[in-house]
Amino acid sequence: MKLFGIVFVAGLLAAPAVQAQVPDPGDIAEGMRLFQQKGNCQACHGWAADGRKMDNQMPDGSNLRETLLDRNNLILTIKCGRPGRGMPAFDRLAYSDGRCYGMKQADLKRLGLSIADPPATLQPREIEMLTDFLFAKIIGKGPMNRARCTEYWGSEVEACGEFPK
Repeated sequence: MKLFGIVFVAGLLAAPAVQAQVPDPGDIAEGMRLFQQKGNCQACHGWAADGRKMDNQMPDGSNLRETLLDRNNLILTIKCGRPGRGMPAFDRLAYSDGRCYGMKQADLKRLGLSIADPPATLQPREIEMLTDFLFAKIIGKGPMNRARCTEYWGSEVEACGEFPK
């Protein structure tokens, strides 16, 4: 029994500390820029990421405010997209080597699935910053209202006028 206690304590000391890291505010701001500009996520998900897009020619994006995806699955979805569902893969090599869902371009073709082209590809660090932004400002934050709109934009802007005071 004494040996078990020593092994258990040694395991605790050797195990890396798992702590939720608070993203840097600069990374969150960069993630917002990626959402709005480089990734142009708002074209399908709407500026508030609530699925209310402004361009009817773009695919319908899901309401990210209500997503149940955890961080790892959200990163996977951004990297690999959703074949056959309009969500592009933002990883430049997504279906070149089986890194996404174990499939290559030939597998998608064989299954009759297409993958939308992204407006730009994102580096792994950019995908992490985009994910950090979504969890900090969007996911689980409830429907958009005037206070959230002002917090999202950093000040009262015209877009917030659609929400009552």
